[in-house]
Amino acid sequence: MYLKGRTALITGSAKRIGRGIALGLAKEGVNIVLHYNTSEESALRLKDEIEEIGVKCWLVKGELSKDYAKILDNAFKLTEGNLDFLINNASIFPASKVTMENLNSIVTVNSWVPLLLSLDFSRKLSKGKIVNILDSIISGYNFERYPYFLSKKLLEIITVSLALKLSPSFQVNGVAPGLILPPEGKDNSYLENLKSFVPMKRYGNVEEVVNAVIFLLKSDFITGQIIYVDGGEHLTPRVVL
Repeated sequence: MYLKGRTALITGSAKRIGRGIALGLAKEGVNIVLHYNTSEESALRLKDEIEEIGVKCWLVKGELSKDYAKILDNAFKLTEGNLDFLINNASIFPASKVTMENLNSIVTVNSWVPLLLSLDFSRKLSKGKIVNILDSIISGYNFERYPYFLSKKLLEIITVSLALKLSPSFQVNGVAPGLILPPEGKDNSYLENLKSFVPMKRYGNVEEVVNAVIFLLKSDFITGQIIYVDGGEHLTPRVVL
């Protein structure tokens, strides 16, 4: 499938992996709807970069936990209904303490919002493709980041079940990055300290995640799959207490 001329909505796309996906798809000729919440300056700079590539780009602002329906509606209005792809990339990383507040906030953004966006997306179109950005953390058990682990594990189940529910008109897949970027506020020494747990003994880069997303969007016969972009880390699942 050729991607040129198609249009994608990417949540949380002003920075980090979302930014990389937006630029990667733009280079394939895909028009981009950039969603952001607080990172307006980064979103505006990215919009300029994308338009310099030669495709269209629109900005949609909103807090996902409250404005998810409005975000999707605005994306459809801006593109005059010409959306083809939904990339559920946005994630939050609250405190790791297991409290009702932390669980509710992280599951809302990391699990329920992608589910609801996907369902609304499927109701508004006759066909399309959805890619959820997961995390290779789902291959093991991580009690150190337990709320986050649970939210991504739930999103894995949502991805596979929606692939069944929305077929044959919609394809739903996931990409699970491993050691790609250090957490915000940390440098690459964070990745260096963990790469010994990766079978390939190195960490990856955003471009490899982007390539996996592009591969799934180009395919017309893959659904319900999770592609691990983690150097094989999921083959030796870890338990972190």
